[in-house]
Amino acid sequence: MLKSKKLHKLTLAAMASLLVLITGCNSSPAKETETQRSLKVMFYDESYFFQQYGDLFAMKYPNVDIEVVSTQSIYSGNNGQVVDYNKALRDFIDKEQPDIVMLDTDNYDKMASEGKLVELDSLIERDKYNIDTIYPALIELLKEKGAGKLYGLSPTFNGSAVFYNADLFKKHGIEPPHDGMTWQDILDLSRRFPSDGDEKTRVYGYGTDYGVSFSMLAQEIASAEGLTAVNPDTQKVTVNTDSWKKVYKLALDAMESKTVNSQQDGRFTGGTMEEYYQSQLFLMGRVAITTGHPYLLQNLKDVKNSLKDYKPFELGMVTGPVDPADPQTTRNVYFNEVFGIRAGSPNADAAWDFIKFINGDDYAKIKSRTMNNGLLSRMGYSTEYDGHNLEVFYKLKPKTTPDMSSRMDKIPMEFYSQYQTIMDRELALVLDKKKSIDEALLTIEQEGQAALDKAIKDKEANKGKEDTASGEGAAGTGSSSDSSVIVIESSK
Repeated sequence: MLKSKKLHKLTLAAMASLLVLITGCNSSPAKETETQRSLKVMFYDESYFFQQYGDLFAMKYPNVDIEVVSTQSIYSGNNGQVVDYNKALRDFIDKEQPDIVMLDTDNYDKMASEGKLVELDSLIERDKYNIDTIYPALIELLKEKGAGKLYGLSPTFNGSAVFYNADLFKKHGIEPPHDGMTWQDILDLSRRFPSDGDEKTRVYGYGTDYGVSFSMLAQEIASAEGLTAVNPDTQKVTVNTDSWKKVYKLALDAMESKTVNSQQDGRFTGGTMEEYYQSQLFLMGRVAITTGHPYLLQNLKDVKNSLKDYKPFELGMVTGPVDPADPQTTRNVYFNEVFGIRAGSPNADAAWDFIKFINGDDYAKIKSRTMNNGLLSRMGYSTEYDGHNLEVFYKLKPKTTPDMSSRMDKIPMEFYSQYQTIMDRELALVLDKKKSIDEALLTIEQEGQAALDKAIKDKEANKGKEDTASGEGAAGTGSSSDSSVIVIESSK
């Protein structure tokens, strides 16, 4: 297994300006006279960790030696076979014994429920650490996943919004989008734009960076409304329902309206940066509405600085896409860097100092100047970017969902690529008018269920063989074998 264990050494000259900035922000001096301490941090990349967190922390806490253990090996695969990511992550933590673990919300949920994380509430109370100005929805969500207690904090998050070209709406005399846009609202508006014109210059009502496919659009709509095709608890595939039929009909109507840019219209196949920007139709003012994350603001800033003859436009942002049944919430908020303290860590105090720092005011003041890692959870410092108000990303409450990582362990990873093949084939027949949506969904459900049943059966058979081999290995060597097959989900 490849991992990074090199202790990071700071170059003081390169960090001098940051030291001055942090010193100016601090209300108390750095703890330079404390005993030397160590801290082992689990993160996906050592260099990025120090760029994002470690260097700044070390300037305030020079007495803490930081060691990063990289999780990249978990995702590297095993000769093209599949890796069960959740099991691999748990095995990694058990082996490396990091003081600080970096988790997504699903793994945070699981580790908290299993008692593998240190509860932070008592530490927050002890140190009078202010969490009142941390994005309230984040604190609420993490507490819900921790059965009312807090076991981690995330300095950043990523959200989604509806972006629109206000100039195009004015030009065509169309009422602009509003907060709380549903997919029905978005696609209804998109159909009010012209569907004709030259492919190299025409305008589209709705589009994305890389174009839109029938399947992808339907999945986006379904995700916003909380629909899932596979129930991991019942191990059933369910798509032949009224809700799914409505989703696919909405997506099909949009594709057939010719006001949505297809994958062929928007796909970038390589070339110069100028050619890349030219392929991004929303950036170039040729798409009226899109959905996306805060990085789109960075792209807009970059394209203005990179293309000589670029024509900027007035940008609007509203909340959405939302579930019409619950328009005050969103399923498109992601906390992928939740930092917690591993239960049993011998360096829990240093770990808590780290978590306090990266979620604190000093860190937020410095990072408010960039947007390379999402939006800041500590509010009040990053209120706008390149002249655009960021309030839209904080308005909706994240929708709490059950811990999917542990539940999805029940579904063999191999199933998903098989299911995707079935779905792609059937949806192509719908687009070619060789099948109705009802007929296609019935086939997807039936063949998908058969594929799932077989994948589960094969997984159980393989597990039996592995258990047998493990037992034989233990009998022969006096130790158990850890040569289990690891599974990697195919990209969809």
